[in-house]
Amino acid sequence: MLVELSVRELGVIEAASLVLGPGMTALTGETGAGKTLLVEALGLLLGGRADPSLVRTGAEEALVEGRFDHEGAETVLARAVPREGRSRAWVDGRMAPLSSLAERGACLVELHGQQAHQVLLAGGAQRRALDAWGGVDLGPRGRARAELARIEEELARLGGDARSRAREVDLLRFQLEELDRAGLSDPGEEESLAAEEERLAGASAHREAAFSALAALTGEGTAGLDAAARWLSGHPPLAEAGARLEGVMAELADLASEVRRVGESLDDDPARLEAVRARRQMLRDLRRKYGETLEEVMGFHQAAAGRLVELEGHEARVAELEGERAAASRRLEAAEEALGEVRRRVAPRLATAVQSRLRTLAMPRARFEVEVGGGAGDEVVFGLGANPGEAVLPLSKVASGGELSRTMLALRLALGGWDSPGPGGSGPTLVFDEVDAGIGGEAALAVGRSLAALAATHQVLVVTHLPQVAAFADHQVAVGKTVRRRRTVSEVRALEGEARVVELSRMLSGQPDSMRAREHAGELLAIAAAERRR
Repeated sequence: MLVELSVRELGVIEAASLVLGPGMTALTGETGAGKTLLVEALGLLLGGRADPSLVRTGAEEALVEGRFDHEGAETVLARAVPREGRSRAWVDGRMAPLSSLAERGACLVELHGQQAHQVLLAGGAQRRALDAWGGVDLGPRGRARAELARIEEELARLGGDARSRAREVDLLRFQLEELDRAGLSDPGEEESLAAEEERLAGASAHREAAFSALAALTGEGTAGLDAAARWLSGHPPLAEAGARLEGVMAELADLASEVRRVGESLDDDPARLEAVRARRQMLRDLRRKYGETLEEVMGFHQAAAGRLVELEGHEARVAELEGERAAASRRLEAAEEALGEVRRRVAPRLATAVQSRLRTLAMPRARFEVEVGGGAGDEVVFGLGANPGEAVLPLSKVASGGELSRTMLALRLALGGWDSPGPGGSGPTLVFDEVDAGIGGEAALAVGRSLAALAATHQVLVVTHLPQVAAFADHQVAVGKTVRRRRTVSEVRALEGEARVVELSRMLSGQPDSMRAREHAGELLAIAAAERRR
C-alpha cells in the first residue's frame, strides 16, 4: 500500500505531499492542474523514463519519494531527475541502480494507462492469473518434474559417457591398489612410527647412556649408602631413617635392573630404521594425495571403494534408471497434457466473466478472449477486440488508454484478489489514469461502482474528471492551480465533508457555489455510500 507520496519541482508542482490510506482514493481537479503529474511521479518511482523537460522551470532537479507498507514492512523508493545529467535512484535510503528501483516497484504499484507498468500485460502474469482464477492445480506437474530431475541428476552423477566412466574406473582402481598396499588400519600410526624412528636412530647413544648410568648406580658410589645403613642399624632413635634408607636402596636396585634391561635391548637395526623411514614417507605421500590426516585418507579409501562398486555396476543401474526416466517422462507428459486441458477448459469461462464486466464499463460489444497454447498451456495470452469488426489483439497491442484501463479494471474485478490477501494487503496499489475516458452517465456510475468493489482487495487510486466516479471513493484529493509570485503552482488538498461536496459540484456543473449542483453532489455521495454498504 502506498502510504505517502512526496513530489518536488515536477512540472507545475512546486512541492506536494500526499498521505494515503486503504480503499479507493479519487484524484480530481481541473485540466492541467497536475493530477497526471502525480501519476508521472509514480511512474518515475517504478523506473520509468526520466524526461528532463518535466523539471520545474528555475529548479535544478525534480525529486519524487514514495513510502510503502508492503507485507508489514516499510519500503521507501526515491528518484531524482536533474535538468542535466543522469537521474538517480534510492531504495530504502541507499543509492541503487534504476533496475533495482523498477524491480522493487513492480510488486508495489501497477499503473493502468501506462502499459510499461501493467503487470497483467505480461504472459507469465496472465498464466498465473488464469491458474489462480480457475483453481488450477500445478502440483501433479511439479511433482513429476521433480522426480524426472532427480533421476536425470543420478544418471549424470553415474557418468555422462562410457569413456569418462572408463577413465574414472581406471583412476579409482589405481588409487585403491595404492591404498590397499599401504594396509592402513591405525589412524595414529604416524605418531608411533615417529617414536620408533627416534629410538632406532639414536640406539648407540641411548645404549651408552644406559650403561654409564648403570655403572653409576651399581659401582663404588654406592659404598657410602651401605656404610650409612650399618651406622643407622641398631639405634632405635634412628630406626625410621634407617627404614627410609633401605627403601631408597631397594628402589635404586630396581632402577638399575630397569636401566640394564633397556640398555641391553637397544641394538642397532639399520634395516628396521630404513623400513620405518620408508613407511613414514609413504604415509606422507598418501596424505598429500588423499587427505590431511590418516583418518581422512582411510575415509577416502572407503568412499573410493563404494564409488568403484557403483561404476562397475553402472550398466545395470543405468538400465534401471533409464527405465525409471522413461516412466517419469510419460508421467510428466500426462501431467502436462492434463494441465493444458484444465487451462483450456477454464480459459473460456474467464473470458466470459471479463466480457460480462466489460458490458457494464461502456464496452458493450467488446470481445475478450483467453488463448491457451498447446501442451501444458504455459503460453497464455489475453486478447481484446474493443469494437465490432476489429481483430482481437493481445492486450499489449491495444492502443486506446481508456479501453485498456477499463479492460484491466474488468480483469481485476473478474479475477478478484488473486494477488492480494485483502484490504491493504501485499497486492500492488492499482492506479487508473484514463479509465473514464469517453464515458459518462450510467457507464460512469458503473466504473465508479467497479473501482469501489476492487478497493475491497487492493488500494486503488483513480484520476478522474467524472463526479459519478469520484463519489464512490473512500477518500478524495483535489489538485488545483494557483498563481504565486507570478508563477503557476499546484496545490494538493485532502477533501472532507462539505469541501468534498463543493468539489463534486464543480465537477458536475462548473459552478461549485450552485445550490442545485450541491444538492446533486450530495445525492451522488449518498447513492455511492448506499451501494458500498450493500
